[in-house]
Parts: sequence; structure tokens; C-alpha cells
Amino acid sequence: MRITVEGVNEGQPIPGPFAFAVPDPKEHMSLSDNRNPKVVWDGVPEGTRGFALLVVDPDAPTDASDVNQDGKTVPADLPRADFYHWVLVDIPADVRQIDEGEDADGVVPRGKEIGQTAKGIRGANDYTDFLAGDPDMKGVYGGSDGPCPPWNDERLHHYTFTVYALDVTSLGLSGEIRGPQVVEAMQGHILDQASVTGTYTLNPNV
Repeated sequence: MRITVEGVNEGQPIPGPFAFAVPDPKEHMSLSDNRNPKVVWDGVPEGTRGFALLVVDPDAPTDASDVNQDGKTVPADLPRADFYHWVLVDIPADVRQIDEGEDADGVVPRGKEIGQTAKGIRGANDYTDFLAGDPDMKGVYGGSDGPCPPWNDERLHHYTFTVYALDVTSLGLSGEIRGPQVVEAMQGHILDQASVTGTYTLNPNV
């Protein structure tokens, strides 16, 4: 399989319009266009009955106590964990692309709806947890929301877009579907997969 994410090249910075936030010299960061990039895939194996799409950042801090705090930094050697930015499952077998802005176009306070769309079932991304303590932003964040790493993080973050070709039409998941659930449910059903990884930082010193 092959995957093309327009504007996202292997190992290169993700353009600001595809991010949740961009650097701001006065406020450290400001909200961005938060549009999902166009994702196209081909070279699909025989027997494919559906697809799943995940976007994950493996560089999320495991301790948020210093995140976005003036006078502090998030050290590069701090243990990290996965942060899922896009969860889309049960994509029909005849689908080969998701257009730019089709799943995300702007930051939506309290999140976007989860559930059935024309291109599959939207799960919940991890902004659902990250923003749970913000009374103006808390909610269930469905589908895609772009990069917003801590502006004081010493580590460059990586964002891997992966499309999975599956031998089932449905993973049998429902409700607030989360990334780790999808990974577990796909086991034994992946015929092929393709990925591309872009980078992003809000720290001007990284």
C-alpha cells in the first residue's frame, strides 16, 4: 500500500494550517486553521473489506505538571506516551481518499460529534482527555484535530498518519471509540498498512 498526505512529507514539518495551534510570539501559541490534510491511498491488497485511519503522536509527555508553564520546560528525556489525533474506523472498501477539511475545518470548542460519517465511523481523539479540565473547551473531540504540542517542550513531536487495509467491513466498535481500542480490535485483521510521519513543534528553540 501507499499513502499520500498532501503537504505532509516524511520527516518534515507539518504546515501550520493543519495544526490545532501555531506559534505566537506574544502568547506562545494561538489557535490555527485546524484543517485535516487530504489523505489518499492506493495499492490496496486483494480481499480488503474496509479501512481504518489513525494519526498518533508518540511524543506526548506522561507528566503534564510543567506543560505550558512559564519559566519551565518539558525535558526531552521525560517518558512519553501515545496521543491519538485522528480516529476513523469502518471506512468503506471503495473509499480511497479523505479530502482536505472534510473531517476537520477549524477548532471546535467542546469537540465534534463522534459516530457515522460518509467516510466511516468517527472515534474520539485524545483532546477529549487533554481538555477535560478546561470549562470552555471540555467535551468529546471526534475525528481529526491537529498538532498542539506543549510550547515549552524540548522534544520535537512526530505525527504518524497510517491507513490500515482490513479483512473485515467493521471492527465492531461503538460509542466513544478510542485509539488503543482500535489497535486491539485490528489485531489479526490487517492485510497491509501504509504510513507517513511529519513533525511539529511550538517551541521556537526546537
